[in-house]
Amino acid sequence: MSESPSADRWFDAHLDLAYLAENGRDMHTDLRSCRGRYQPPSVTLPTMVEGGVGHCLATIFTEGVDPTKSDQETGAFTYPFGDADAAYRAGMRQLLLYNAWRDAGVIRQMPRRGRALIEPTTNECPLEGGPINMGILVECADPITHPDELEMWVQRGVVAIGMAWWHQSRYAGGNGTDPSRSGNGLTDLGRALVERMDDLDVTHDLSHLSQRSVDELLSMTDRPVIASHSNCRALMGDPNSLPNQRHQTDETIAEIANRGGVIGINLLSAFLEPGLADKGRASMDWVVRHIEHICEIAGGAHAVGLGSDMDGGFGADELPQGINTPSDLNLIGQALRDHGWSDTDIAGFTHTNWLRFWGWEH
Repeated sequence: MSESPSADRWFDAHLDLAYLAENGRDMHTDLRSCRGRYQPPSVTLPTMVEGGVGHCLATIFTEGVDPTKSDQETGAFTYPFGDADAAYRAGMRQLLLYNAWRDAGVIRQMPRRGRALIEPTTNECPLEGGPINMGILVECADPITHPDELEMWVQRGVVAIGMAWWHQSRYAGGNGTDPSRSGNGLTDLGRALVERMDDLDVTHDLSHLSQRSVDELLSMTDRPVIASHSNCRALMGDPNSLPNQRHQTDETIAEIANRGGVIGINLLSAFLEPGLADKGRASMDWVVRHIEHICEIAGGAHAVGLGSDMDGGFGADELPQGINTPSDLNLIGQALRDHGWSDTDIAGFTHTNWLRFWGWEH
């Protein structure tokens, strides 16, 4: 199917939608009615539709905590470190919410990579209007109690998994700054999960893995991989600092691109502009710098897209200047056009690179 390039269609590869709902946000209303965490808010389902976000990866976000410490997070998304059953319950609540949205006709469930995304009845891409196409990304694999259980999660809509979040999981080391809870490599359980994911065509997400986990994962599998919401370590100061493990090295960016994968640009301002003052807003120039650095390493504009992480632990006042809701994302497209990008390459960034990765022939 052919289509003309457009900068008002978006595939956002990282949104914590179920987590926001669990924390008090009505995801079916406008922003003025939003309560709960992360104010001012950016994202609800109607704002996504208004902003042209026709596809997304929506996360199952859970967090392991130490219940003996008073400064730990609380809520339905948390579980005691190492408690696989509690993690399962926390993750399954979010998975069932996405399934309820699907069953109610609010969203379409996006299949795994390589499965047809063409509507069988019309042979057309349902990107404009109608329900949002949503794939489920497990952000930290702890809710999956064992690799043998993965097929059940896949049948309910999981298309991608990042094996750890900031902290160490039962599967892999995360990118956090506490050496006792991050920085390690894959566990035996993690290596078994890599094999099971490959058996079921579930995509690996590198975004929160420690560098050691990234390297070990890439040595175990030759599959295409993604970094759903990561920026460029080379632009963020000392590449050896623990905080900068959150970003991808040039070598990892090149490997993702060489495998046909995509890196989603994270719009948290502190992950874009080094040394930014607390709660400052990055300039659009820094967004473009990260995009173009990936293009330089990849040898073209085919390996970069959006992974905004809007409201994923921060509010709209920590997004880049001028961006407050999905409707403002076109400012990125305009900035790329001002830097000499063609309409085709802009459309690649906004949606077609991700659609190609997931197997949508257009």
